[in-house]
Amino acid sequence: MSMLQAPEDGKGGGDRDDPSRDLRSVLVTSVLSLEPLDEDLFRGRHYWVPTTQRLFGGQIVGQALVAAAKSVSEDVHVHSLHCYFVRAGDPKVPVLYRVERTRTGASFSVRSVKAVQHGKPIFIFQASFQKRQPSPVQHQFSMPTVPPPEELLDHEALIDQYLRDPNLQEKYRVGLNRIAAQEVPIEIKLVNPPTLSQFRRMEPKQMFWVRARGFIGEGDIKMHCCVAAYISDYAFLGTALLPHQWKYKVHFMASLDHSMWFHAPFRADHWMLYECESPWAGGSRGLVHGRLWRQDGVLAVSCAQEGVIRVKPRVSESKL
Repeated sequence: MSMLQAPEDGKGGGDRDDPSRDLRSVLVTSVLSLEPLDEDLFRGRHYWVPTTQRLFGGQIVGQALVAAAKSVSEDVHVHSLHCYFVRAGDPKVPVLYRVERTRTGASFSVRSVKAVQHGKPIFIFQASFQKRQPSPVQHQFSMPTVPPPEELLDHEALIDQYLRDPNLQEKYRVGLNRIAAQEVPIEIKLVNPPTLSQFRRMEPKQMFWVRARGFIGEGDIKMHCCVAAYISDYAFLGTALLPHQWKYKVHFMASLDHSMWFHAPFRADHWMLYECESPWAGGSRGLVHGRLWRQDGVLAVSCAQEGVIRVKPRVSESKL
Protein backbone atom coordinates (compact mmCIF):
# COMPACT_ATOMS: atom_id res chain seq x y z
CA MET A 1 0.00 0.00 0.00
CA SER A 2 1.25 3.55 -0.69
CA MET A 3 0.98 6.52 1.63
CA LEU A 4 -2.27 7.64 0.00
CA GLN A 5 -3.75 4.46 1.39
CA ALA A 6 -2.90 5.39 4.98
CA PRO A 7 -5.74 6.97 6.98
CA GLU A 8 -5.41 9.63 9.66
CA ASP A 9 -8.11 11.21 11.78
CA GLY A 10 -6.48 14.59 12.20
CA LYS A 11 -6.12 14.41 15.96
CA GLY A 12 -2.43 15.23 15.96
CA GLY A 13 -0.84 17.81 18.21
CA GLY A 14 -1.17 18.11 21.94
CA ASP A 15 1.51 17.48 24.56
CA ARG A 16 2.56 13.84 24.34
CA ASP A 17 4.38 14.12 27.66
CA ASP A 18 1.10 14.78 29.48
CA PRO A 19 -0.85 11.52 29.83
CA SER A 20 -3.92 13.44 30.99
CA ARG A 21 -4.22 14.94 27.48
CA ASP A 22 -4.06 11.65 25.55
CA LEU A 23 -5.56 8.25 26.06
CA ARG A 24 -3.07 5.46 26.63
CA SER A 25 -1.98 4.25 23.19
CA VAL A 26 -4.02 1.28 21.98
CA LEU A 27 -0.77 -0.11 20.59
CA VAL A 28 0.38 -0.64 24.19
CA THR A 29 -2.91 -1.58 25.84
CA SER A 30 -4.18 -3.92 23.12
CA VAL A 31 -2.11 -4.62 20.02
CA LEU A 32 1.22 -5.27 21.75
CA SER A 33 -0.20 -6.68 24.99
CA LEU A 34 0.47 -10.42 24.81
CA GLU A 35 -1.16 -13.07 26.96
CA PRO A 36 1.42 -15.37 28.65
CA LEU A 37 0.45 -19.04 28.32
CA ASP A 38 3.63 -20.72 29.57
CA GLU A 39 7.32 -19.90 29.86
CA ASP A 40 8.34 -18.27 26.56
CA LEU A 41 4.91 -18.94 25.03
CA PHE A 42 2.47 -16.09 24.32
CA ARG A 43 -0.80 -15.42 22.54
CA GLY A 44 -1.44 -12.27 20.53
CA ARG A 45 -4.74 -10.85 19.30
CA HIS A 46 -5.63 -8.39 16.55
CA TYR A 47 -6.76 -4.76 16.60
CA TRP A 48 -6.73 -3.58 12.98
CA VAL A 49 -7.07 -5.83 9.93
CA PRO A 50 -6.31 -4.38 6.44
CA THR A 51 -8.84 -4.59 3.62
CA THR A 52 -6.87 -7.56 2.28
CA GLN A 53 -8.25 -9.56 5.25
CA ARG A 54 -4.74 -10.81 5.98
CA LEU A 55 -2.96 -9.93 9.21
CA PHE A 56 -0.95 -6.70 9.13
CA GLY A 57 2.75 -7.62 8.98
CA GLY A 58 3.79 -4.83 11.34
CA GLN A 59 1.53 -6.28 14.02
CA ILE A 60 3.24 -9.67 13.78
CA VAL A 61 6.73 -8.10 13.87
CA GLY A 62 5.81 -5.94 16.86
CA GLN A 63 4.22 -8.79 18.80
CA ALA A 64 7.17 -11.10 18.09
CA LEU A 65 9.55 -8.44 19.41
CA VAL A 66 7.41 -8.06 22.54
CA ALA A 67 7.67 -11.82 23.11
CA ALA A 68 11.43 -11.87 22.53
CA ALA A 69 12.03 -8.85 24.80
CA LYS A 70 10.27 -10.58 27.70
CA SER A 71 13.02 -13.23 27.72
CA VAL A 72 16.00 -10.87 28.19
CA SER A 73 17.17 -8.81 31.16
CA GLU A 74 16.28 -5.15 31.64
CA ASP A 75 19.80 -3.93 30.82
CA VAL A 76 19.86 -5.19 27.22
CA HIS A 77 17.98 -3.68 24.29
CA VAL A 78 17.24 -4.77 20.75
CA HIS A 79 19.71 -3.51 18.15
CA SER A 80 18.53 -5.55 15.15
CA LEU A 81 15.85 -7.94 13.96
CA HIS A 82 15.35 -10.03 10.84
CA CYS A 83 12.23 -11.96 9.88
CA TYR A 84 10.38 -13.84 7.14
CA PHE A 85 6.65 -13.97 6.48
CA VAL A 86 6.06 -17.57 5.36
CA ARG A 87 2.25 -17.82 5.34
CA ALA A 88 -0.64 -15.37 5.31
CA GLY A 89 -1.98 -14.65 8.79
CA ASP A 90 -5.59 -15.52 9.57
CA PRO A 91 -7.37 -12.58 11.27
CA LYS A 92 -10.07 -14.88 12.68
CA VAL A 93 -7.79 -16.66 15.17
CA PRO A 94 -5.05 -15.52 17.61
CA VAL A 95 -1.34 -15.99 16.94
CA LEU A 96 0.88 -18.11 19.21
CA TYR A 97 4.46 -16.93 19.73
CA ARG A 98 7.10 -19.43 20.87
CA VAL A 99 10.42 -17.92 21.99
CA GLU A 100 13.72 -19.80 21.80
CA ARG A 101 16.60 -18.45 23.92
CA THR A 102 19.23 -19.06 21.24
CA ARG A 103 22.13 -17.42 23.07
CA THR A 104 22.66 -15.27 26.17
CA GLY A 105 26.10 -13.69 26.17
CA ALA A 106 27.94 -11.07 28.20
CA SER A 107 27.28 -8.31 25.65
CA PHE A 108 24.89 -9.75 23.06
CA SER A 109 21.89 -12.07 23.33
CA VAL A 110 19.93 -13.68 20.49
CA ARG A 111 16.30 -14.74 20.57
CA SER A 112 14.33 -16.65 17.94
CA VAL A 113 10.55 -16.51 17.70
CA LYS A 114 8.15 -18.63 15.67
CA ALA A 115 4.59 -17.38 15.14
CA VAL A 116 2.05 -20.18 14.65
CA GLN A 117 -1.57 -20.45 13.49
CA HIS A 118 -3.50 -23.64 12.77
CA GLY A 119 -0.44 -25.63 13.83
CA LYS A 120 1.81 -24.14 11.12
CA PRO A 121 4.41 -21.35 11.25
CA ILE A 122 3.30 -18.13 9.58
CA PHE A 123 6.35 -16.07 10.57
CA ILE A 124 10.00 -16.66 11.58
CA PHE A 125 11.88 -14.01 13.54
CA GLN A 126 15.31 -13.42 15.09
CA ALA A 127 16.41 -10.48 17.20
CA SER A 128 19.74 -9.53 18.75
CA PHE A 129 19.93 -7.57 22.01
CA GLN A 130 22.95 -5.65 23.34
CA LYS A 131 24.09 -4.09 26.59
CA ARG A 132 24.95 -0.40 26.24
CA GLN A 133 28.54 -0.02 25.01
CA PRO A 134 29.71 3.58 24.36
CA SER A 135 32.17 4.02 21.51
CA PRO A 136 34.13 6.96 20.03
CA VAL A 137 33.39 5.60 16.53
CA GLN A 138 30.21 7.45 15.57
CA HIS A 139 28.67 8.98 12.44
CA GLN A 140 25.34 9.23 10.65
CA PHE A 141 23.81 10.72 7.51
CA SER A 142 22.07 14.09 7.75
CA MET A 143 18.31 14.20 8.14
CA PRO A 144 16.45 15.54 5.06
CA THR A 145 15.23 19.12 5.32
CA VAL A 146 11.43 18.98 5.37
CA PRO A 147 8.57 21.04 6.83
CA PRO A 148 7.75 20.16 10.45
CA PRO A 149 4.59 18.10 11.06
CA GLU A 150 2.80 21.12 12.55
CA GLU A 151 2.84 22.77 9.11
CA LEU A 152 1.43 19.80 7.17
CA LEU A 153 -2.10 18.60 6.47
CA ASP A 154 -3.34 15.65 8.49
CA HIS A 155 -4.47 12.72 6.41
CA GLU A 156 -8.16 13.49 6.81
CA ALA A 157 -7.69 16.96 5.36
CA LEU A 158 -5.47 15.61 2.57
CA ILE A 159 -8.07 13.04 1.53
CA ASP A 160 -10.75 15.75 1.58
CA GLN A 161 -8.57 17.86 -0.71
CA TYR A 162 -8.30 15.01 -3.22
CA LEU A 163 -12.04 14.31 -3.04
CA ARG A 164 -12.85 17.94 -3.90
CA ASP A 165 -10.86 17.71 -7.15
CA PRO A 166 -13.39 17.41 -10.03
CA ASN A 167 -10.85 15.47 -12.14
CA LEU A 168 -10.70 12.57 -9.67
CA GLN A 169 -12.09 9.38 -11.17
CA GLU A 170 -15.00 7.75 -9.35
CA LYS A 171 -13.06 4.53 -8.60
CA TYR A 172 -10.46 6.57 -6.71
CA ARG A 173 -13.19 8.56 -4.96
CA VAL A 174 -14.75 5.33 -3.63
CA GLY A 175 -11.34 4.07 -2.49
CA LEU A 176 -10.49 7.29 -0.65
CA ASN A 177 -13.82 7.27 1.17
CA ARG A 178 -13.17 3.69 2.24
CA ILE A 179 -9.69 4.65 3.51
CA ALA A 180 -11.08 7.54 5.53
CA ALA A 181 -13.42 5.15 7.35
CA GLN A 182 -10.62 2.91 8.62
CA GLU A 183 -9.24 3.12 12.15
CA VAL A 184 -5.46 2.68 12.35
CA PRO A 185 -3.56 3.21 15.64
CA ILE A 186 -0.92 5.50 14.09
CA GLU A 187 -0.96 9.11 12.89
CA ILE A 188 0.61 10.19 9.60
CA LYS A 189 1.35 13.44 7.79
CA LEU A 190 2.65 13.17 4.24
CA VAL A 191 5.55 15.42 3.15
CA ASN A 192 5.04 16.96 -0.32
CA PRO A 193 1.83 15.07 -1.20
CA PRO A 194 1.49 14.72 -4.98
CA THR A 195 -1.17 16.45 -7.01
CA LEU A 196 -3.29 14.31 -9.31
CA SER A 197 -1.27 15.53 -12.31
CA GLN A 198 1.97 14.34 -10.66
CA PHE A 199 0.86 10.71 -10.30
CA ARG A 200 2.26 9.80 -13.73
CA ARG A 201 5.81 10.90 -12.93
CA MET A 202 6.43 9.92 -9.32
CA GLU A 203 9.75 8.55 -8.12
CA PRO A 204 9.91 5.47 -5.86
CA LYS A 205 10.45 7.71 -2.83
CA GLN A 206 8.22 9.16 -0.12
CA MET A 207 8.56 10.80 3.27
CA PHE A 208 5.98 11.19 6.01
CA TRP A 209 5.84 12.09 9.67
CA VAL A 210 4.51 9.26 11.82
CA ARG A 211 3.77 8.53 15.48
CA ALA A 212 1.64 6.20 17.56
CA ARG A 213 -1.77 7.48 18.54
CA GLY A 214 -2.11 8.22 22.23
CA PHE A 215 0.37 8.36 25.10
CA ILE A 216 3.13 5.82 25.76
CA GLY A 217 5.60 7.73 27.95
CA GLU A 218 9.37 7.60 28.06
CA GLY A 219 9.93 4.84 30.62
CA ASP A 220 9.93 1.63 28.57
CA ILE A 221 12.55 1.75 25.81
CA LYS A 222 11.70 -1.80 24.73
CA MET A 223 8.06 -0.90 24.18
CA HIS A 224 8.96 2.05 21.96
CA CYS A 225 11.04 -0.31 19.82
CA CYS A 226 8.08 -2.70 19.58
CA VAL A 227 5.78 0.14 18.53
CA ALA A 228 8.33 1.26 15.92
CA ALA A 229 8.39 -2.30 14.58
CA TYR A 230 4.60 -2.06 14.13
CA ILE A 231 4.84 1.36 12.47
CA SER A 232 7.74 0.44 10.17
CA ASP A 233 5.67 -1.88 7.96
CA TYR A 234 2.90 0.63 7.31
CA ALA A 235 2.83 1.93 3.70
CA PHE A 236 6.46 0.79 3.35
CA LEU A 237 6.29 -1.65 0.43
CA GLY A 238 3.95 0.67 -1.46
CA THR A 239 6.95 2.94 -2.09
CA ALA A 240 8.00 0.52 -4.84
CA LEU A 241 4.66 1.06 -6.62
CA LEU A 242 4.72 4.85 -6.78
CA PRO A 243 6.16 5.15 -10.33
CA HIS A 244 3.75 2.48 -11.62
CA GLN A 245 0.42 3.03 -9.85
CA TRP A 246 -1.03 5.19 -12.64
CA LYS A 247 -0.55 2.31 -15.14
CA TYR A 248 -1.10 -0.77 -12.98
CA LYS A 249 -3.38 -1.74 -10.12
CA VAL A 250 -2.35 -4.16 -7.39
CA HIS A 251 -3.54 -7.72 -7.83
CA PHE A 252 -1.55 -9.07 -4.86
CA MET A 253 1.03 -7.47 -2.57
CA ALA A 254 2.57 -8.87 0.61
CA SER A 255 5.77 -8.61 2.64
CA LEU A 256 8.30 -11.42 2.23
CA ASP A 257 10.90 -10.34 4.76
CA HIS A 258 11.63 -7.39 7.04
CA SER A 259 14.74 -6.15 8.84
CA MET A 260 15.34 -3.34 11.33
CA TRP A 261 18.38 -1.81 13.02
CA PHE A 262 17.92 0.36 16.13
CA HIS A 263 20.54 3.10 16.51
CA ALA A 264 19.41 5.57 19.20
CA PRO A 265 16.69 5.91 21.86
CA PHE A 266 13.42 7.47 20.70
CA ARG A 267 9.76 7.82 21.61
CA ALA A 268 7.31 6.25 19.19
CA ASP A 269 4.53 8.53 20.45
CA HIS A 270 6.51 11.57 19.25
CA TRP A 271 6.67 12.58 15.59
CA MET A 272 9.40 10.86 13.58
CA LEU A 273 10.19 11.34 9.91
CA TYR A 274 9.94 8.11 7.89
CA GLU A 275 12.13 8.40 4.79
CA CYS A 276 11.35 5.58 2.33
CA GLU A 277 12.83 4.70 -1.06
CA SER A 278 12.81 1.74 -3.40
CA PRO A 279 16.13 1.23 -5.24
CA TRP A 280 14.85 -1.74 -7.26
CA ALA A 281 11.77 -3.66 -8.39
CA GLY A 282 11.52 -6.66 -10.73
CA GLY A 283 10.64 -10.33 -10.91
CA SER A 284 7.30 -9.62 -9.17
CA ARG A 285 9.23 -8.30 -6.15
CA GLY A 286 10.10 -4.89 -4.78
CA LEU A 287 12.87 -3.79 -2.41
CA VAL A 288 12.43 -0.83 -0.05
CA HIS A 289 14.76 0.93 2.39
CA GLY A 290 13.64 3.22 5.20
CA ARG A 291 15.00 5.53 7.89
CA LEU A 292 13.16 6.81 10.96
CA TRP A 293 14.50 10.18 12.10
CA ARG A 294 13.83 11.91 15.41
CA GLN A 295 12.74 15.53 15.11
CA ASP A 296 16.12 16.67 16.46
CA GLY A 297 17.89 15.07 13.47
CA VAL A 298 19.10 11.87 15.14
CA LEU A 299 18.82 8.71 13.04
CA ALA A 300 16.86 6.35 15.29
CA VAL A 301 16.03 3.30 13.13
CA SER A 302 16.91 1.86 9.71
CA CYS A 303 14.65 -0.63 7.89
CA ALA A 304 14.67 -2.83 4.81
CA GLN A 305 11.99 -5.01 3.26
CA GLU A 306 11.33 -7.08 0.18
CA GLY A 307 7.84 -7.99 -0.88
CA VAL A 308 5.93 -9.73 -3.64
CA ILE A 309 4.08 -7.35 -6.00
CA ARG A 310 1.72 -8.66 -8.66
CA VAL A 311 -0.20 -6.17 -10.78
CA LYS A 312 -2.79 -5.92 -13.54
CA PRO A 313 -2.98 -3.20 -16.20
CA ARG A 314 -5.53 -0.48 -15.53
CA VAL A 315 -8.42 -0.53 -17.97
CA SER A 316 -8.24 3.23 -18.53
CA GLU A 317 -5.15 5.40 -18.24
CA SER A 318 -6.73 8.57 -19.57
CA LYS A 319 -6.80 10.51 -16.33
CA LEU A 320 -6.69 10.16 -12.58
